[in-house]
Amino acid sequence: MSQSQPQPQPQPQSKSKSEQWQWENATAGAAAGFATVAAMHPLDVVRTRFQVNDGRISTLPSYKNTAHAIFTIARLEGLRGLYAGFNPAVIGSTVSWGLYFFFYDRAKQRHSKNKEGKLSPGLHLASAAEAGALVCLCTNPIWLVKTRLQLQTPLHQTQPYSGLYDALRTIMREEGWSALYRGIIPGLFLVSHGAIQFTAYEELRKGIIDFKSKDRKKDSESDDKLLNSVDYAVLGASSKIAAVLLTYPFQVVRARLQQRPCSDGIPRYMDSWHVVKETARFEGVRGFYKGITPNLLKNVPAASITFIVYENVLKLLKMARRKD
Repeated sequence: MSQSQPQPQPQPQSKSKSEQWQWENATAGAAAGFATVAAMHPLDVVRTRFQVNDGRISTLPSYKNTAHAIFTIARLEGLRGLYAGFNPAVIGSTVSWGLYFFFYDRAKQRHSKNKEGKLSPGLHLASAAEAGALVCLCTNPIWLVKTRLQLQTPLHQTQPYSGLYDALRTIMREEGWSALYRGIIPGLFLVSHGAIQFTAYEELRKGIIDFKSKDRKKDSESDDKLLNSVDYAVLGASSKIAAVLLTYPFQVVRARLQQRPCSDGIPRYMDSWHVVKETARFEGVRGFYKGITPNLLKNVPAASITFIVYENVLKLLKMARRKD
């Protein structure tokens, strides 16, 4: 998640119906998150390793490009290397998407009171930002562990973590609970990623619905029937590209902050400003966009998968409830 949206369904007609549908938003979001991370995790590993490699650390391998990175990791570390940090990624993504859609839907309902169910772009932005901040606070420890597991290579000099539980236990023992929230500041700034993505999705979705409904009789079809999986894929990809290009430097700063300390226990970077200064000094602007190629390869298709799964699962849940 950023660690990064849509109007998942037409506004409910009544408060009681909206409350009944909240669990459907959470379930659809969780299913979407799991499908996304399972399909794209190797690219996430590659992205993380590119992000933290400033060319000055001997314990990190160097790769020429995304394809070279994937083949090198597969050859030297096997499937386990390509899926390093998979368990926390599954947990974090599933929980994040479930909570995000749930909090986002609740925020939209609260903001839509006395507005006849219609929200302005500004209120969509506020709803998405609120949901993103809450999710960030809940999941930062999971993303920190995922990052550290992904950066474990045969070149590491410290005792590797054996898994999620061992990582959490070791971090608490060696660094204290506050270490679990390293990178929280850029993580909170990354809330803008989700806000940009969801707002772009909402507005593009409205535009497509309006365009498709021009040649059809009024009320002849619901919004759900006007849009298909191809529409959801295009909407998800377009909104994700806009969000990635605007917020990627925050991802680099967070990844570098979340690295495991050196063998002497001293972190490579002390805080976000230290990362910014060192990156700008030694790598320039390009340093803030390291790993963006695997990031786009991962997130653009991932966004399409996510919203296809989310919208279609939501349709199925609604249909099942209506039959009951």
